[in-house]
Amino acid sequence: MNFSKLILGIYAALFVAVTLWAGSFFVQMHRDYVTLKAQETANQRRLTEAEARLQAQEKYPLDQLRHDPVLVERIHPPEARLTPRPRNLCFALRIEKK
Repeated sequence: MNFSKLILGIYAALFVAVTLWAGSFFVQMHRDYVTLKAQETANQRRLTEAEARLQAQEKYPLDQLRHDPVLVERIHPPEARLTPRPRNLCFALRIEKK
């Protein structure tokens, strides 16, 4: 009879230990889940802001910037000298691969 009580006590202690381990495991997983959800929300906000900045940058298409020196002068200060001057020569070289 004492042997069966000992086995029952061991099973009860094992059950309590496994239950405590599982509880701590799931609590840690919940903490990780909450942290990852917060990171996802922050990343989603940053992505939305980056997409808004990209939309603002696409306001001036590349062709318009290439062919409209007045726009370039308005966006960038004239002392930056980003627009071609009449005295400057610009060469566009195309390299063909063989």
